[in-house]
Amino acid sequence: MADTAPIAAAPLTTADGRPLAEALVAAQARSRRRAFLLVVPLLLFVILSFILPIGQMLHRSIYHDGFSSNAPSVSAWFAANPQGTEPDEAAFAALVEDLRTMQANRTAGEAGTRINYVLPESRSLFTKAAREAKDLQPPYREAFLALDPKWGDPVLWEAMRASASPYTFDFYIVATDFERAGDGSIVRVTENRQIYVYLFIKTFLLSGLITLICLVIGFPVAHLLATLPMAKANLLMILVLLPFWTSLLVRTTSWMALLQGEGVINDLLVWIGAISQEGRLRMINNQTGTIIVMTHILLPFMILPLYSVMKVIPPSYARAARSLGATSWTTFRRIYLPQTLPGIGAGALLVFILAVGYYITPALVGGADGQLISNLIDFHMDKSNWSLAAALSAMLLVGVLVLYWLYDRLIGIDNLKLG
Repeated sequence: MADTAPIAAAPLTTADGRPLAEALVAAQARSRRRAFLLVVPLLLFVILSFILPIGQMLHRSIYHDGFSSNAPSVSAWFAANPQGTEPDEAAFAALVEDLRTMQANRTAGEAGTRINYVLPESRSLFTKAAREAKDLQPPYREAFLALDPKWGDPVLWEAMRASASPYTFDFYIVATDFERAGDGSIVRVTENRQIYVYLFIKTFLLSGLITLICLVIGFPVAHLLATLPMAKANLLMILVLLPFWTSLLVRTTSWMALLQGEGVINDLLVWIGAISQEGRLRMINNQTGTIIVMTHILLPFMILPLYSVMKVIPPSYARAARSLGATSWTTFRRIYLPQTLPGIGAGALLVFILAVGYYITPALVGGADGQLISNLIDFHMDKSNWSLAAALSAMLLVGVLVLYWLYDRLIGIDNLKLG
């Protein structure tokens, strides 16, 4: 019998003769390139509008060269002498040299402002000394002390040492109500200057309270939306969405007209005899006004996630529980409420994060008593200290991210349902 050799299988090819495996690899590469090109506009938008601004903010919170770039001689002396070294004649001589340069370049105010951020009332020291620097004669230490005794204060020199490098954590120290002592240690500021930590705590507590109020009010409204007949539910949905169609500024100023001492609500209460003319309620320029107005503005962000969850809960579940002997409360607690938790979590997260960052509404209706940390950030950014505003913003961002992480650990971000 003749031996027969096995016939080798021909490689699979495409219609144009290319190996099939090679063609599949090329097709997948083209598909990935097309998908990437479709995502590029969104990616660029996220980078330009989100990542770069946040990165710039974080960099600004630790960078300020107002002093270091204008006082190279003093900065060099600090670099050559360890912390705790008492400023000698060479240090004062370097300071004179820098102040004369500052006066010539008109940058003494910029350098003094940098020191003023961590040690108030320091800017005038630099501007005055810069004007007198050309007339100062050795010994420079005595000349500076004669000019102003504050030049011998170790706290001032420690502030200058901390500012001798453009990169510093001084703004985070200030943002947590601490300061540098004369020996370089970090100590808490006096009680009458402790404002930032208090405002952070106040902001998070008020945001939590507003979130809770929105949940209490929004839960039954969302339930009505999910259970009412279509015609009535549509009308109620229009009323819920109506604030979205109105400017935030218009809504806030409308509440100002309603809540003020001579406003609509007080006039109505006086008219029905609930309060006297002299006992008009103070509901604006305080925390009460901030809570009322922010609750109204943020309420739809709680109702809509709840409604999206409640709408798909089959009514048969509750009927089955009642037919098996469960009371209304037991049915709600054990059957209905657990199924609404994804909507509760989504609404609470949305409302809380939005409330933490609000600043227009507290600025208009909160007065001095209803201000939040966002209002202080806006003040520093607009009129005072960009670096301190960046440090406060970074701390607020970290606080929100920590709460988001806790939410993910305790409830699970996978259970979040926004619609």
